[in-house]
Amino acid sequence: MIRTPFAGAMLAVLLLALPDVSTAGVDPHAAPPVAVTVTRDGDHWTADFTFEQASPVWAFFQSALLRESREPWRPSWWSVETPGVLLDRQGGYDVLRTPDGGPVPARVRISLRPQAGDLEADYDPALMFSDGTVALFSGQFDVMPLDTIEAARALPTDLNGLELEGEPSRVTWRDRAGPVLFNGERLDEAMAVDARTYVLFGAAHIRQDQGVTTVIDPGLPGWLGDELGGFTPRVMGFYADRLGPSRGGAPTLMVSWTGPTEHLSSMGGSVLPGLISMSFEGEGVLNPDREALDRAHWFIGHEAAHFWLGSNGLRYAFSREAWITEGGADLMAVRAIAAIDPAYDARTELQREVEDCVSLARDAPVAGAGERGEHRAYYACGAVWSLALEAARHRADGGDFFDILTDFQRESADDGVLSRDEWLAALTRLAADPAPAGAITRMLDEGVGDPAAVLATIFMATGVAHRLDGGTLTLL
Repeated sequence: MIRTPFAGAMLAVLLLALPDVSTAGVDPHAAPPVAVTVTRDGDHWTADFTFEQASPVWAFFQSALLRESREPWRPSWWSVETPGVLLDRQGGYDVLRTPDGGPVPARVRISLRPQAGDLEADYDPALMFSDGTVALFSGQFDVMPLDTIEAARALPTDLNGLELEGEPSRVTWRDRAGPVLFNGERLDEAMAVDARTYVLFGAAHIRQDQGVTTVIDPGLPGWLGDELGGFTPRVMGFYADRLGPSRGGAPTLMVSWTGPTEHLSSMGGSVLPGLISMSFEGEGVLNPDREALDRAHWFIGHEAAHFWLGSNGLRYAFSREAWITEGGADLMAVRAIAAIDPAYDARTELQREVEDCVSLARDAPVAGAGERGEHRAYYACGAVWSLALEAARHRADGGDFFDILTDFQRESADDGVLSRDEWLAALTRLAADPAPAGAITRMLDEGVGDPAAVLATIFMATGVAHRLDGGTLTLL
């Protein structure tokens, strides 16, 4: 998941591949704990919740804050129509509750106002297209029952590894205007449990090219559509050649366009298996100059990398270890683009990672960057540390980062999890020195006052060519 400013906005999301049926994973005879029907009727959107058990509090699993304001989005974008039910923020989670602490009614209707909004390290609730088409993320309707408001306030931001009551909602999707697009198929009505995908409402044009299905906003600059459709299969082919077939198969591209906003160009994204969704904005991407082209390629490379390192392939155990997959995907993208395009300036991109890591890691533990809203630290420092791991491997036997990932794939075949301890152990083994792993551990857990100096010691021990001059760390 990533959002990077440059001179236009781009958002990419990779979504879960589901069976080609409209009721993926659903037993039509089983009553789910929570059923939701999402309906669009012209400009009126509703979500009708049915709760099969009584609970005084229902907390939404997906409760990330808006990136720019660091404020919750549901209380402003959703309105509860059912009397006696409140929607508000308790601790780190949006919740449905009653004022007196009694059980929430068995049926609750909510009016939705889908709009563009970038969340911190989570999937955007909606992707907005210039022709009125809207794609909604399915996971925003998943809830868990809690006994009290205090229980909601006590929930940690990272739920990985916790035993919690509740399971994904069974969601039905309907559009009064016509079929919805679900899992690449037009359906009069779609139903799924834990779909982890975007469901598209509207008559967007669908095309296929080199095995990649694309849904492209008609307002998107033409050169971007061509690049997205053409470069994605090339970079995924490169990864497949080095790492074997991906578990997600050929992706679907869902590309929206917010418009040519003046003095703006940014790029963001998130990944789930099976679909890459992107949103562009800003005058900086109207024309195919070299900077815009390089950033578009890098972004596609990063998102496609998650088919192997991220949601589809190797994954981290806890959100504080996102540096493993996000930083690794950054380095994968750089290496892939350099192999495909000899004119690509890989050193400049990696130098940007170094500078961002130095800036974001000063006097602050990188493992806690997400709690501070500084998720970029996971990308930058993860990429820099991956560069050191690659250098150690190259010095040891001539291998590169993809060879390292191949080893990780084999060693983590049972559970698909690449843990921090496993990653650092590999670094110690390849460097034949525990010092680099120790330095990274300090940056992760304690923070360091001079990140440039600490990174320089890591580079020295692993073989990354660099210069440290007056506190400035430069790659050579």
